[in-house]
Amino acid sequence: MKLKSEKRFIYIFFASALLLSGCFNQETAVDKIYKLLENVVSSEKVFEEQQEPLITLEKKEKDNYDQIIGLGMKQYDQIVKLSDEAIKMADERKGYMEKETKSLKESEKKFNKVKDLIPDIKDPELTKLANELYDVMQKRYQAHDELYNEYVEGIKNDKELYLMFKDKNLSIADLEAQVNKVNQTYEKIFTANNQFNQLTDEYNAKKKMFYQKAGINSK
Repeated sequence: MKLKSEKRFIYIFFASALLLSGCFNQETAVDKIYKLLENVVSSEKVFEEQQEPLITLEKKEKDNYDQIIGLGMKQYDQIVKLSDEAIKMADERKGYMEKETKSLKESEKKFNKVKDLIPDIKDPELTKLANELYDVMQKRYQAHDELYNEYVEGIKNDKELYLMFKDKNLSIADLEAQVNKVNQTYEKIFTANNQFNQLTDEYNAKKKMFYQKAGINSK
């Protein structure tokens, strides 16, 4: 009987040790938030990859536009060629913008899980920072939605302008009206883009503060 008693004691001891180990290794709400925020960074890699080709296309399309404006109707065939190229580039820009937006939607889906973890944070200051971080990021996603809508509208107006260039009977008044329409849209795009960039900077600053307060070392 004595041997059985010792075995049982040993079993209970190791079982207790395993339970304690499980408690010490349990992830905190802050740990989970950290992992989510880093996953959000990974999700936005596709977004970042669209920036360079998008800017390159915008510059090429602007070059085509400048060439078209500098040509006279005697060079109509060249105007048609440049306009068709610009229309194609506008469609390609939309494709990049779609990929960019899809990436941010995936990022948003992951980030929204942070909200359910905030109430489990024990430190009041960290809770405050986490709420601020969450609010800024939501505004950032909303700003990109607005940027996307304006950008797509801008592409639509650009393509209408390029089609007008191909019309031999185009009046100066109609051309000026369309150019004004394009310019007004791009003013909105510029404003929306600045807002998005400002909120991105604000989010990164808040995230850094959150990590520092939580004692998290991150590159």
